[in-house]
Amino acid sequence: MTTMAPHRPAEHRRDAGPPKTGAGEREVLLGFLDHLRESVAAKAHGVPEPQVRAPGVASGTNLLGLVKHLTHVERHWLLGLPVADWAATFHPEPGESAEDVLRAYRETAARANEAVAACPDLAGAGPRPGGRPGPAPPLRWTLTHLVEETGRHAGHADILRELIDGATGR
Repeated sequence: MTTMAPHRPAEHRRDAGPPKTGAGEREVLLGFLDHLRESVAAKAHGVPEPQVRAPGVASGTNLLGLVKHLTHVERHWLLGLPVADWAATFHPEPGESAEDVLRAYRETAARANEAVAACPDLAGAGPRPGGRPGPAPPLRWTLTHLVEETGRHAGHADILRELIDGATGR
């Protein structure tokens, strides 16, 4: 585990409240998912090398790795792309910059939102995860799972960022 930078005074902001969304179920689910996506990306944005990829805990979890992992999660669940090794998705390649990883995450989120918009009914099957054969889960379940998964990793990102430079809040 890499030693994190010593705690420095940083911006301490209050957390933003929940996002404003439309009234429909699809708008609420995507509104919360977009809010969490932006929270994760904001935690990694502007963090210099090597801190953005430095492990903050014994498991090796780091900010850039969380963003890269969530990119693969969305590609798998909403774009139908297979993932051969989930553990590897937490590790950015040495040549990948933070900008590259963040851009890929935002582009994937935009494509995922388009895929969700193309599905006529949340109760119907969404994209087939990882292109696997067999029935796909209902899109409602998939979106709820992604809100849970992204929220979990947003919390990890909050802690990692605070360990790096003391920054808190969204």
